[in-house]
Amino acid sequence: MSLKKETIAVCTDIHIVELAEHWLVVEKPAPLIVHPTNEKPEPTLLGEVNAWLAEQGEEGGTLSILNRLDRETSGLVLMSRTRAAARQFGKAMQRREIGKEYLAVVDGWPEWENMKVEQPVLRQGEVRESRIWIKQMVHPEGRPSVTHFEVVRRFENKAGRLAVVQAVPETGRTHQIRVHLAHLGHSLLGDKIYGPSEECYLEFIETGWSPALEEILHLPRQALHASKLDVPWEEGRMRWESPLPAELRDFCDIDDC
Repeated sequence: MSLKKETIAVCTDIHIVELAEHWLVVEKPAPLIVHPTNEKPEPTLLGEVNAWLAEQGEEGGTLSILNRLDRETSGLVLMSRTRAAARQFGKAMQRREIGKEYLAVVDGWPEWENMKVEQPVLRQGEVRESRIWIKQMVHPEGRPSVTHFEVVRRFENKAGRLAVVQAVPETGRTHQIRVHLAHLGHSLLGDKIYGPSEECYLEFIETGWSPALEEILHLPRQALHASKLDVPWEEGRMRWESPLPAELRDFCDIDDC
């Protein structure tokens, strides 16, 4: 399906990729959160899209998000607009019929071209002390997790040797791609939790983004982008694609990913 993007005229740079009777697809920027939290009020993807629909005279109260992205992950998000779509998408998700692909900018040059990682993942605090509650880890007692990786490009810049990697998850564990990349020794550029040191995350929570963190992480966001969605609908399938956002393309000095 063609991408006829419209930017929502609010404080966040959200693009409407496709608006249909039963669903809509948007490109979420980083670092926008998807749902409201119990912390200080801030814009959310769900809230901004609902507000935009209301401005267009559309009903948005039944919006349901199919694929949730981390705050610092950008890319395609599918939302159902009707209960019928929510049921069909939900069943497809349970049957693992949803195709998802990501582009990641990682530290170092992988020695492999293709890699399948089958390492179980669980929350680190379940098996040892963890200063970051949400942090996950590879552990034999974790839930089965599978991710396929393929190197798209290797390059060098001021941050050193880097690579663009395609990631295709078979399962959907919390932080799965980030954990598996770190396990391979090629963590996401800009990843405050699984990158050079979890101290980066703790410092960021205390002080916000700083020159010291930029020196270590190079990017204020993790370099992960949801680039493709492939979803069953009725008798066929729907597909959408999204290139790397401008801030990642500029950093990598590339224009064709």
